[in-house]
Amino acid sequence: MDFLTGLPLPAALAILALVDGLSVGTLLIPLFFLIAPGRPRVGRILLYLGSITGFYYLVGILFTLGIVSAIHIGRDFLDSAFGQWALLLVGLALLAAGIWMGERDSRRKKRAKAGDPSAQQGSARLLRWRERVLAPHTSGAAVMGVALAAGLIEVASMLPYLIGMTMIADAPLGMPARFALLAGYCLVMIAPALLLLAARLLAARAVERPLQRFTAWMQRTGAENTSWILGIIGFLLARSAFTELGLRLPFIG
Repeated sequence: MDFLTGLPLPAALAILALVDGLSVGTLLIPLFFLIAPGRPRVGRILLYLGSITGFYYLVGILFTLGIVSAIHIGRDFLDSAFGQWALLLVGLALLAAGIWMGERDSRRKKRAKAGDPSAQQGSARLLRWRERVLAPHTSGAAVMGVALAAGLIEVASMLPYLIGMTMIADAPLGMPARFALLAGYCLVMIAPALLLLAARLLAARAVERPLQRFTAWMQRTGAENTSWILGIIGFLLARSAFTELGLRLPFIG
């Protein structure tokens, strides 16, 4: 992650937040709402986005409060040889996980082409969530519940978010500034969905078909994108640890 540390903190956080903004909870589910038949239910969509933003903001506050007290211990640990070996193992594990997820997604796509209904379970779940949120009788609490469920399912796998929270906690800033950066991060996370909502309202005919194609692409490549993120982060962590340990391998450099 050397390229991020060379950037001003707000710029680095904006990049990470935009990556997080391409996740299932922050973009794919809102896209499903936008392409639903009829006029977009703006109130429901904004309530969903506000709820998932509030969830990540609360998690970020708890994460920051917890990590600030431990950040110095963690830095000392990572500066040690044992810590670098641990970082190397974590990086290799993430790299392996990314490769495994990519292979699993490839097998799922092959099953889907062969007509295996089990390969379509993820799509069916998203459709059920959309129907639940947009149904006329659905309460605001149910919409918030869907957002909370999406956040809980995703939060552990959103590595850019965790990296961003660590950068905020490690910055020499007071708590008000940390919380302001965290709020900005969470707002940038939903910016792509808000822009698409505005486009859907202002130019419905022009963007409806592109939105449908983009949603289908997100649906097809969501697992693949996650595997790439895991693999790249794992590679960068492993490369950093190899460099700090004075080790060199031809395929890492």
